[in-house]
Amino acid sequence: MRSYVVGGAVRDEMLGLPVQDKDHVVVGATPQQMLDAGFRAVGKDFPVFLHPKTHEEYALARTERKTAPGYHGFSFHAAPDVTLEQDLVRRDLTINAMALGDDGVIVDPYGGRSDLEARLFRHVSEAFAEDPVRILRIARFAARLPDFRVADDTNALMRKMVDDGEVDALVPERVWQELARGLMERRPSRMLAVLRDCGALARILPELDALWGVPQAAAHDSGIDTGTHVMRVIDYAAEQDYALEIRFAALMHSLGRDVEGVTLIGAVCKRLKVPNECRDLALMTAREHGVVKRALALGDEAVVSLIERCDGLRKPERFDQMLLAAECDTCGGGGDGHALRVEPGPQRVFLLKALNAARGVNAGEIAGRLADQRASIPEAVHQARVEAVKVALQLEEQGTE
Repeated sequence: MRSYVVGGAVRDEMLGLPVQDKDHVVVGATPQQMLDAGFRAVGKDFPVFLHPKTHEEYALARTERKTAPGYHGFSFHAAPDVTLEQDLVRRDLTINAMALGDDGVIVDPYGGRSDLEARLFRHVSEAFAEDPVRILRIARFAARLPDFRVADDTNALMRKMVDDGEVDALVPERVWQELARGLMERRPSRMLAVLRDCGALARILPELDALWGVPQAAAHDSGIDTGTHVMRVIDYAAEQDYALEIRFAALMHSLGRDVEGVTLIGAVCKRLKVPNECRDLALMTAREHGVVKRALALGDEAVVSLIERCDGLRKPERFDQMLLAAECDTCGGGGDGHALRVEPGPQRVFLLKALNAARGVNAGEIAGRLADQRASIPEAVHQARVEAVKVALQLEEQGTE
C-alpha cells in the first residue's frame, strides 16, 4: 500500500503557488485496510477516507466508465490492482495528472511538467469529453492562471462537446458554482474568453454571449464592443479584490438599464439559481449605474429618491456595494489592456455623504409629531431627508471653497 499527493497540490507547488488542500491517492489497498488503519470513510460514490490526524482526503485508486449523459453518468471501480497511472489518466488536464510520492519523486506519466513549462491546458485523454464540467473547470483555471492558454487539440475537443450537447446536461447549481469561483480569481475575463472560444458561453449564458459585437451606447463608447467592455469591468473588480456580489453585478451590469434589461438579469439569476445577495445587487446596479454616473448633477430630491429606491437607509452596506459596482463600470470600461484606466470619480463620496445625512433624520420623531396625520408622515419624512441632504451637501461645498 502506497499513497501519493495528487492533482492541484502538486501543480501549485511546482508553480510556486500556495497549496490550499492536499488530496491523496492510495494504491494497493482495500476499504477494510483503510478502516483498520484508523481512516474514516466519507465517500458515497467511491471509497474516500479522512486521515485520522490531518483529516486530509485519501481516495483509493480507481477507474471510471461513462454510463449516461452529463457529469453524473459515471460508474467507478476501486480495487487494490488499480495502478496509479490508471487513476491519473481519468483526470482532466495533464497539469493535474501528476503525483508526488513519499520519497519526493514526481510521477508524471502524461507530460504535465512540460505543459506547465509551456503554460498549456491540455487534456489527458479522450475521456475528457465525457464530463462537461471539465469545460467550466478549464475556464476557471484560465482565470486563476491567466498566462496559460488552452491547447488547440483540447479546445477542438471542447468545441465538439458543445456541439454534441454535453454542456446542455450541466445542472444550474454546478454552473453557478464554477462561475462564482472563476469570478473570484485573478483575471475573470479569461474565463469568459475560454468559454466563448469553444462556444460554451452561448449555451451557458447566451444573454452575455450576445454582447460581443454590440456597440456601447454613444455616451460610453470607448472604441470597444459591449462584451469586451464587460471583460474589462470584471477584471477591474478583481484588481480591487471586491466581494463576489460586486463582481457578479459588474458582470451583469451591461445586460440592461431599462425594464427589459433588468428582467433579463432576473431570468439569468433564476435559471442559474444565483444567491439572493448577488441577484439583488446585480439588479440594482444594472438599473441605477447610469444614475450614479450623473450623481453630481442630480438635485437633492433625486438623490434622496435614489437612496430610498435602493433601500439604502435600511441597507447602507449594500448601497455602497452598488456604488462600487457602478464605479467598476467607469474605471474598467475603456482603453487597452487590463491596467486601471481612470481614477474613481467623486460620485461615491458624494452619495455616501448624502446617505449619511438622510440616515440622520429621526423618522420616529416626525411620525410621533404627525401621529394624527398619518397620510402625510411618509412625505414629511422624505422632505426632511431632502432638506438634510441639501444642508449637508451645501456645507460640503462651503468646506471645499
